[in-house]
Amino acid sequence: MSSFVGRADELEEIGKLLARTRLLTLHGSGGVGKTRLALKAAQNARKDYPDGVWVVELSPETNGDLLAGRIAGLLGLHLQSGHSVLEALTEFLAERRLLLVLDTCEHLVGPCSDLIVSILTDAPDIRIIATSRQELGLPLEVVMVVNPFPVPPPETADLAGYDAMSLFLDRAKAVAPGLRTDERAMMAVARLCRRLDGVPLAIELAASHMRGLSAIQLADQLDDRFKLLADGDGLLIRHYTLRTAAGWSHELCTPAERLLWARLSVFAGAFDVESACGVCQDERLPDVPAVLSSLATKSVLARVGDHYRMLDTIRDYGRDWLNELGEGNLMIRRHRDHYLSTARRMDAEWYGPRQLEWAYWAHKELPNLRTALNRCLTAGNHRAALELSGALWVLWCHLGLIREGRYYLDRALAACPGPNPARSKPLWAVAHLALIQGDMVLARSRAEECLENARRYGDADAEANAYLRLAGSCLFTADLGGARAYALEGAVKFREADPDSVRGPSIPLLLAMAATFGGDFDEAVEILREARLRCEACGELSQRSLCDYVLSLALFNRGEVAGAAEAARASLEVKWQLRDVVGSVLAIDQLARVAAAAGDGGRAAWLLGAAQRIWITFGLPGLGADAMTRPRESAATRAMDLIGPAAYAVAFEEGATSHIEATVAYALKPLEI
Repeated sequence: MSSFVGRADELEEIGKLLARTRLLTLHGSGGVGKTRLALKAAQNARKDYPDGVWVVELSPETNGDLLAGRIAGLLGLHLQSGHSVLEALTEFLAERRLLLVLDTCEHLVGPCSDLIVSILTDAPDIRIIATSRQELGLPLEVVMVVNPFPVPPPETADLAGYDAMSLFLDRAKAVAPGLRTDERAMMAVARLCRRLDGVPLAIELAASHMRGLSAIQLADQLDDRFKLLADGDGLLIRHYTLRTAAGWSHELCTPAERLLWARLSVFAGAFDVESACGVCQDERLPDVPAVLSSLATKSVLARVGDHYRMLDTIRDYGRDWLNELGEGNLMIRRHRDHYLSTARRMDAEWYGPRQLEWAYWAHKELPNLRTALNRCLTAGNHRAALELSGALWVLWCHLGLIREGRYYLDRALAACPGPNPARSKPLWAVAHLALIQGDMVLARSRAEECLENARRYGDADAEANAYLRLAGSCLFTADLGGARAYALEGAVKFREADPDSVRGPSIPLLLAMAATFGGDFDEAVEILREARLRCEACGELSQRSLCDYVLSLALFNRGEVAGAAEAARASLEVKWQLRDVVGSVLAIDQLARVAAAAGDGGRAAWLLGAAQRIWITFGLPGLGADAMTRPRESAATRAMDLIGPAAYAVAFEEGATSHIEATVAYALKPLEI
């Protein structure tokens, strides 16, 4: 958010190194500016990488098992099924020329090293910049040490050209527009920069305190602070520079600011005001929003849009103080309880008008949700892990994190294997994910286990959801009678659980799919139009867009190609807003089918290629259902007949190498029919 200052020589050197090495590690201590340097270098190099520059922030990630999936998700690969995430990632990268920035690797050195070796082995045109306080120790690694800024020596009066001075003045003027820059003041700034060893973060912290102080006063205060840590010769122990600067900044904070600083260290990544209040606010901190704002003015926090974030070094200092205060475990519990409570609200309100808001919240708060889950699992709090992973079923099932959902749900279920009322929701969530992955055996097994567990504890809502997944397993294995029977059982249980529930459209949706697969298209259209009206009445989007997808299938089979195109686009538009990749690729397949029917073979081939690339990462096109794969195959045949095998292959390959964002934009363009 702030301007980049200095580092001209380092940027030039990085440019030269990237031309001859595939792995460059920017190595240095905390606060020295590794991340800013890496991002600036990456920005400068963008023109050399036709497939872009991609930045992976690893600071919030604590689980090395999920690292490849994090990068794959960033690149638009939403992986699931038995297809190896690493294989799919390296296969994707093998065909591209891009620069990958892995920021903050020191706490995941082993997993980062293993992943980097795999990528660079299988993807020859990939370059990687890593930032780390610790070298990765790989034979192919070129290490560039990032040092603090040079500072003016005590004897010089020529203070121009020093990046440390420029940084301080740039940041100080932002908080003190009338800053004095006479010779005496500049000598004080030089003294201050020397005291801070030219460490950029320490300089920025000091500059944030220029509101109400002169440079001379600030330097005098800092001198007094640092004399406490000087050795017998009056030389500061360099290791303590940043920590001392952070401690000095801490002392200049009010008691409320210090307490909030400590408590905020429990968060991973960014957090919003509501979360900060939910975790940190109490009788000792009654006005968290005001204190957040004041910490941002002192550079302890950075404000990014509607969220705040804390740099790792600042968080580490706050965490030490949190433990000194004896509140570490308390804040971890509050953090867990806040995200569990909010996840339950998302679950309860999902079938309603706030879906886009909840989707934004879930994606934005993902680092904190992961952290809460990992803490529950590693601390042996298995009941909470079950409840949180189950409450996040929306994130796993509707917002694109299928593989990660399986990871957490399976771990939580394995950690708490016996009968337990908290197992029901994770069980039917796993069944849902297995349906998406085309694993009908597992889907049915988990749904039946959920049914038994739900009956044991009298959980009618879980019973209804189990019946829905059983209906789905029947539907995708061509047992249409079984699908209808289970769907109707689910309808009875939903009414028993809550007569006014808006989850009802799930039932007619399944019945409409069964009618469509069975060839009764008129019945399907009638069911769907009524279900869609119910969705619109309560402001629900996700189920409505599924209705649009199935409506497109039914209308197409009735010969209404224009109506089918309109319904498929409506479905895709919503599914992509929610980042529901499964729903999105189903709609893309259907739009390819529409394009072929309308005589546009090139567009159909391009969309089929793009959809195939997405399906490869899922494992089974059309969820493995013959009723959904046969139309895709017939569209390919029709497109090839229209433009010929050679042109089809070219268009298919162009689509297959497109990024998913470009695919969705192209698919949403109206088609002349």
